[in-house]
Amino acid sequence: MKLTVLGAASTRVVNDDLSKLAADLTPSQTLEYVNGGSSSLVQQLADGAPGDLFISADQKNMDKAIKAGSVKDPKVVATNSMVMVVPADNPAGITGVNDTLKNAKVVLCESHVPCGDISQSLMKDNNIELNPVSLEQSVSDVLGKVTSGEADAGWVYRTDAVAAGDAVKVIEIPHADKHPNNLVAAVTTTSGHQAEATQLLNLLASKEMAPVWEKHSFTPVQ
Repeated sequence: MKLTVLGAASTRVVNDDLSKLAADLTPSQTLEYVNGGSSSLVQQLADGAPGDLFISADQKNMDKAIKAGSVKDPKVVATNSMVMVVPADNPAGITGVNDTLKNAKVVLCESHVPCGDISQSLMKDNNIELNPVSLEQSVSDVLGKVTSGEADAGWVYRTDAVAAGDAVKVIEIPHADKHPNNLVAAVTTTSGHQAEATQLLNLLASKEMAPVWEKHSFTPVQ
């Protein structure tokens, strides 16, 4: 039996470990993933895309999915936080959220996706106005611009920065701890495997899953 998980781009890093954990519990079950920006996944569900479980990178997009009748009974399964990344050699000499960003090529997420929404809040908290050279649909796209050298800096989730390894240098963003990014998951209303999808949802918030979240620098729910 196959379950389809529509997961926010930032959750891509846990796919393999989640599949192994789920297979250990239910050997006959396989998981298929569709990863992308949360707002894009909400639209796909509204347009009738097949899926059994939706993992949003924030409550706002989960609320949109609930309003559209696409999902039900969501729960917070983990949290994430924002950091700034620069290429490993940091050619622009960026030292922090300060004047070194003024002439730098900065990339952020679009404001309607979770990573962009948090970025807007953090700019206000840090009293800084950035003029990004591009706005991306997902945190993965922002990271890609930095690792390819197209951008001098990007604001991404800590989990994505960790996954990039030595390709980037991480710089902390002041006040990021005030804006945690809640990962919220829910079973879709159109799933033909309601019981199995609910079991998978419960697994995401379980103590068995906690080490997986921590391995990839998420904070599991307590």
